[in-house]
Amino acid sequence: MAATMVMEAVLAALVAFAVATALTPLAARFARRIGAVDQQKEIGLAKRATPLLGGLAILGGALVAGVLFLPDNERTEGILAAALLIVVVGALDDRFELPPVVKLAGQFLAAGVLVLSGVVVDAFTFPFLHRVELGDFGGPLTMLALVLLMNIVNFSDGADGLAAGVCAIAALAFAVIAFDLGRRTAGTLSAITAGAALGFLLWNFPPAKIFMGDCGSNLLGLLLGAVIVEGTLKTNALIALVGPLVVLAVPLMDTGFVVLKRLKYGRPIYRGDSNHFHHRFYRMKWKTRRYVLWLYAWTAMMAGTAVALRFIPYSERDGTLNGGWALLMGALLLVCLAVSLYLVWVLEIIKLRRVREWQMRRADPDTSEHEIDEQVDRELETGEFGQVRT
Repeated sequence: MAATMVMEAVLAALVAFAVATALTPLAARFARRIGAVDQQKEIGLAKRATPLLGGLAILGGALVAGVLFLPDNERTEGILAAALLIVVVGALDDRFELPPVVKLAGQFLAAGVLVLSGVVVDAFTFPFLHRVELGDFGGPLTMLALVLLMNIVNFSDGADGLAAGVCAIAALAFAVIAFDLGRRTAGTLSAITAGAALGFLLWNFPPAKIFMGDCGSNLLGLLLGAVIVEGTLKTNALIALVGPLVVLAVPLMDTGFVVLKRLKYGRPIYRGDSNHFHHRFYRMKWKTRRYVLWLYAWTAMMAGTAVALRFIPYSERDGTLNGGWALLMGALLLVCLAVSLYLVWVLEIIKLRRVREWQMRRADPDTSEHEIDEQVDRELETGEFGQVRT
């Protein structure tokens, strides 16, 4: 039975992949015809005008595979309806640049459709502690979490192939975890999400022929959110809360640092800038394919660790650790932590940037943030660091 479910999920992923692959060129033509084209921007990395609306192809793959392979019930109808709604909102934004409050309202509306259809967290379990009943707060908190995840994916969609590849890797990890937890619908939906994202990625991998746009990034965030709610958060397993945080650690950290920086300098959170991980790789003169593959590898490492948390028998049911397995799991977690800290240091320049900012503004109080970033990026690129004076 389990093997049959997995095979159905694989078939669903292949159908979503094929449909998305076939529809993506049509979405590009449609985008050009109606003027939904991303022009070169000061903060963007695109080297030429590129059509948007790739999310329409991802939606097509998800809808076809969803109708064929997901169970016919209220939750499935809610997921597909919410997916259609958020793509409409995103497509309008791609074409007309909707005001931020309108986009946010559209995200909450789509999240509300999911919650009303039963995709909601009523309770969750803190690892090794106790179960928390959310009661009437379950719906609003689920909506808020879904909207946050949509924006996290949207914020990370700034380089050719980045969001599609990262979301595909995350969806594959969630599919494995969901099936092991016996969450068949979530596992199949996750497989469909991965297949649709990969089908689009064939056309979006650098150099991209089309961008997914807000309609695509919001859609992938919504689908991953539905998978997390249905696949892990409704279980009592350790992986329930830890898994999503580990699998999505890269976009979570990227968004976290960017938002904190915008708050620090008094800028609106929704206004784009060039402080994302991919922008910093770019300023270090890395080729697009190189840094996108690095971010894929980082995401895959984190996702693989989350899967390992579910499958490695590092402890008994009573919490007793299993010697060698526990050491192996600890080693994996330490490697992930070390790699993440190193990459964050390199990309966010936490210590070096702070020192350089202090030095340069002591010498010239009018030194701009851009001049500081240029100096730090130049030192990282050449490996020639000036003397640090305190």
